[in-house]
Amino acid sequence: MEDFFVTYQKELIWTSAIVLIVVISRVIGSTTVRRIGRISGIAEARTVLITKYIYAILNFLGIGAITFIWGVNFQDLGLLFSSIFAVIGVALFAQWSILSNVTSGVILFFSFPFKIGDRIKIMDKEIRDEQEESDPIFVIEDIKAFHVHLRRSTGELITYPNNMMLQKAIALIATPGTSDDGSDAI
Repeated sequence: MEDFFVTYQKELIWTSAIVLIVVISRVIGSTTVRRIGRISGIAEARTVLITKYIYAILNFLGIGAITFIWGVNFQDLGLLFSSIFAVIGVALFAQWSILSNVTSGVILFFSFPFKIGDRIKIMDKEIRDEQEESDPIFVIEDIKAFHVHLRRSTGELITYPNNMMLQKAIALIATPGTSDDGSDAI
């Protein structure tokens, strides 16, 4: 057992350093995301979701660095990863909208100007009812990883994809605590 530690001393030190860097990066990343969520008034569930995404990316990078440190045969590793990515690529191509909605969910977390409870108007003629002449007004009920729950004034619940929230023009009508003209409500 001592021979193992002596023989692979450099690799063990570098592995420990990578693990420490990943752990510290996870703490800094989750603290930063929570702070951004708290400052922006973003729901805790969305903050937790973005934190999980950051953890997954950091873990993937850490595993990649450790395999490089231990000198894994890249030809064998390349064959393994090319096979895995081929299967994942076919699956993601078939489910491209899911990947687009997840990516949009991350973008919306950091730059979304609307919050749960806001009243918005989506400038999209496909979302109108037959009897509506103008763009409908919605209340944002929830923002998920793939979609946003919108409630019409008629009570109807609409599930609207995150990627469409980035593609369509959206007007903020009122936020909770303000009147329709944007002044503070009494």
